[in-house]
Amino acid sequence: MKKFRSQSLAIRLGVIGAAVASLVTLASCGDNSGTSLGNTASTVAAAQKRPNILYIMADDLGYSDIRAFGGEINTPNLDALVQSGRILTNHHTGTVCAITRSMLISGTDHHLVGEGTMGVPTDERKGLPGYEGYLNDRALSIAQLLKDGGYHTYMAGKWHIGSGIPGSPTGGGQTPDQWGFEHSYALLGGAATNHFAHEPAGSKNYTEDGKYVQPGQPGQPGGTGGNPAVFYSTDFYTQRLISYIDSNKADGKPFFAYAAFTSPHWPLQVPEPYLHNYAGKYDQGYDAIRNARIARQKALGIIPADFTPFAGVPEKPAVSPATVNNGTANAKYISAVHSAAQGYSDYGPGVVDKAWSSLSPAEKKAQARYMEIYAGMVENLDHNIGLLVQHLKDIGEYDNTFIMFQSDNGAEGWPIDSGADPTATDTANAYDPVYSALGSDNGKQNAQRLQYGLRWAEVSATPFRLTKGYATEGGVSTPLIVHLPGQTTQLPTLRPFTHVTDNTATFLDVAQIAAPAQPAPPLLNSLTGVDQNKGKVVYNNRYVYPITGQSLLPVLNGQRQGVVHTAPFGDEAYGRGYLRSADGQWKALWTEPPNGPLDGHWELFDVTADRGENRDVSAQNPSIISSLIQQWNTYMSGVGGVEPQRPRGYY
Repeated sequence: MKKFRSQSLAIRLGVIGAAVASLVTLASCGDNSGTSLGNTASTVAAAQKRPNILYIMADDLGYSDIRAFGGEINTPNLDALVQSGRILTNHHTGTVCAITRSMLISGTDHHLVGEGTMGVPTDERKGLPGYEGYLNDRALSIAQLLKDGGYHTYMAGKWHIGSGIPGSPTGGGQTPDQWGFEHSYALLGGAATNHFAHEPAGSKNYTEDGKYVQPGQPGQPGGTGGNPAVFYSTDFYTQRLISYIDSNKADGKPFFAYAAFTSPHWPLQVPEPYLHNYAGKYDQGYDAIRNARIARQKALGIIPADFTPFAGVPEKPAVSPATVNNGTANAKYISAVHSAAQGYSDYGPGVVDKAWSSLSPAEKKAQARYMEIYAGMVENLDHNIGLLVQHLKDIGEYDNTFIMFQSDNGAEGWPIDSGADPTATDTANAYDPVYSALGSDNGKQNAQRLQYGLRWAEVSATPFRLTKGYATEGGVSTPLIVHLPGQTTQLPTLRPFTHVTDNTATFLDVAQIAAPAQPAPPLLNSLTGVDQNKGKVVYNNRYVYPITGQSLLPVLNGQRQGVVHTAPFGDEAYGRGYLRSADGQWKALWTEPPNGPLDGHWELFDVTADRGENRDVSAQNPSIISSLIQQWNTYMSGVGGVEPQRPRGYY
């Protein structure tokens, strides 16, 4: 893809634009609870220029991990953000990080813009349009739109939607600098091999402003003579982003700052004092922590008092077997489009997933320690969010900044030993010298790949079903906190269904920038007669897919109440899919066996009454499930999605 050529967008004219109008509305009108922002001098001053935007994304943080969503982890800075903002409890993402990030940047479905699956697929979809494994040239970029509209644009942290710098073997146009970020320090891949860096000379895992960098090398951050002397990802990204903000603050232009943290993604690592802040906290095990979170969620109003949480995955003390033909040329895999009734019967093996009561003392010791370190990472993340917010206050920009915080997907439930029994690993980790070093810096490029496993991920996903990688609520529901410019008091919780593509539309609305809307001219394929530009718009002499998310600003500022999405909403990844009905009541869900129904049928849930996805009512509502499946097929055709012959997750 060729580098974007700068071309200013027309900014909406008028004495007060949409985002500033929202400030005036909030300053003069209370919401239905009687709270308001208050007509302060700082609010009036903030209306003199367009708001800054600070977008904060955690990596693999579960729905219930932070205190505001029911967790026991100490997160005072996010608590404070809630107290001067508001919570959205029904926010959704993609099933995995790269998919979510592609939709955030582009504002539309991931199949259209190159991340039909996370990275290049290894199955028969490899090479198909929409499965390039990086943000393709048919995508818009929120950073480019904001930059062309007069904003400074900065990011620090995880990119994960392309790694080719100009002139590289993989081709240019894939790194943040090529997508409108004025300054960026980016981890290009999906995970750091060590949060403390120690990159070897010549490595190509990180870039700054489009050039490969190696934190840990002499003269670079974390290396001899470098600044800072110690590189820890969350701490470093925070300070880098602050330095970018400060680099142009004198010119008075607004900024878009994207804090793309890699915490609390594995490997589980965190510096002191966070490494030992939670000693003994999780010795009581999975169920006790999960039940306490549910109780707090109900007390906080995150879920209703009569909410029925997901009952939990039944214990699996051993790997359940695959079908006989699994992995052979004779296999006919059950999928979202091939059911047992059609003669398909094959699927892969299950995983070991033991209850706390089934663990040995050594396993319990190791498992508790994993969660202690994870909690320390979340607390450190919160500390750094506090530093960002405080810096905005220090430079006088807090009252004119729109802030949004969320996770990129559900909690990471990667099995500790790839589905095999983790007893040997957990037992080895329970004894010194290994135990005392868990979560610390080993000084090598590759840290111990420490994960917290399936059951702690289930705790993080409380009160929902399953975890990252699945289309269940536990896989795609994340915490969302929003603070409006000038807001000083907490506003009521918002509960309508929202999606990460809505963030993109919201940022443009806040910035008073019109989304590209000029239809692309027809481009007929001479062989098929299909218009290859159907649905596209023109931007910077490119034909691209428009932003399809809905701005949340009218709902956030009280100009509109009720639902955000009024059309059916679908998604798919790794063969797993869902379709939410237009009225928001029903969710059709497909998950491959053995995690889904063994006969491969689509499940149906009334998510207005059972968002915990405990009661499959497909058998009682055949016409509804049939209609939703048909709508899902229409969705897949519309975005160019291809159901794999063998559905299976990313691990």
